[in-house]
Amino acid sequence: MDKAWAPVITMDRESAIPLYEQIARPIEAAIVSGELPAGAMIEDEVSMAVRLDVARPTARRALQELVNKGLLSRRRGVGTRVTPTHVHRPMKLSSLNDDLADAGFTPSTKVLNYHVREASTDEADKLGMAAGDGVLSVSRLRYADAHPLAILTNIIPLDIAPTWQELGTAGLYRCLAGRGIQIASAQQEIGARGANVEEAETLGEEIGAPLLTMHRVGRTAEGRPVEIGNHVYRPGLYSFKFSLFSS
Repeated sequence: MDKAWAPVITMDRESAIPLYEQIARPIEAAIVSGELPAGAMIEDEVSMAVRLDVARPTARRALQELVNKGLLSRRRGVGTRVTPTHVHRPMKLSSLNDDLADAGFTPSTKVLNYHVREASTDEADKLGMAAGDGVLSVSRLRYADAHPLAILTNIIPLDIAPTWQELGTAGLYRCLAGRGIQIASAQQEIGARGANVEEAETLGEEIGAPLLTMHRVGRTAEGRPVEIGNHVYRPGLYSFKFSLFSS
């Protein structure tokens, strides 16, 4: 197991600066300076509270402040670690897997659910199919440098659906391209909501923590809808980047 990093801090109990800030600031400085690299383990709140002679809620708040800033990630069974660099994704039609690789991250994927079923009325309408036609419903957990980043859920017409093995090793768009399917346009909506129990457990967040959401319907150049995407991202690690013009 990695050795946990313990910050050297001299607590000034007469200072107007709250104790939790006195703990959080040097940790933040070490992360920003690069002294603490991505993935480094941080001392847990119990040990920190005892060593610095502060209340456990004070140590917990110090760590949570850094989690809220996206600098630390806390996950049961894994501990508290420095998060990877924030992913700024360009607003373009591309694969998250490829975008992560292009940005210098090491992406990986775990297929959480792979289910062949009949399309609902709404799904059939969006995909230009008849209700009851076969679709693949697949959910994947995407990692950036071994850190859970996003849960990607897609509905795909069964006649072009990639296999479980393909989706575990390559991005969806690359898999579709191997079948002669190129995504040329899409309608996309971006929003935010709180994490449910399953999402929180999977992503290592607290229940109700804010998540960035994306809904997309992708089409080929001929206008055929070939995928519905409903994705959630950890906003402390991920954001979309837009270019805006006056006209």
